[in-house]
Amino acid sequence: MKKFFAQLRPLERRLAVGMLVVFILVLNWWFIWPRFSDWGNLRNRLEESRQKLALYKTTILQTTNYETQVKGFESQGEFVATEDMSINFLRTIQAQALASGVGMSSMSRSLTVTNDAFFVEQIQNINVSATDDQLVDFLYKLGSDVSMIRVRDLELQPDVPHQKLNANIKLVASYQRNAAPNLKTTTANAK
Repeated sequence: MKKFFAQLRPLERRLAVGMLVVFILVLNWWFIWPRFSDWGNLRNRLEESRQKLALYKTTILQTTNYETQVKGFESQGEFVATEDMSINFLRTIQAQALASGVGMSSMSRSLTVTNDAFFVEQIQNINVSATDDQLVDFLYKLGSDVSMIRVRDLELQPDVPHQKLNANIKLVASYQRNAAPNLKTTTANAK
């Protein structure tokens, strides 16, 4: 390399060194300068990972608290046997309709959905005819029931003389999924 530079004239040496400097700057601009932000990005990712790890650790430490809350929620509410859920659901609907003065014109067959880990859902479509006050009272009383009945779909149309509302309502009741009461504890308590 020294022989090559020794053979060049001073102007050629300057040009060769200048070209080498430009070549090095282009390589830096292309490969190194875009990577300057990587260190900051790495620090940010590391800090986010540390925060997420701390959050996970605090959540893991609270699992006993969560388990006691779940057991407390499981013990609340009334237990309804699986085979009695649809009958209980229909009785509740009919009792509230009668108490509110809502006329039920038709009911479809109830469906049971068991995809949830904690609840079994009963779905019932009904057609009713009532005034607006009666309908609001009916729906409010259904929602305040222990079985957690709620309205999923509601279609309203006025009847022909425009005196009442005709409503097509899809009601959903969520019943707690429980195992049958433990027979050993009930027999031990009876003695």
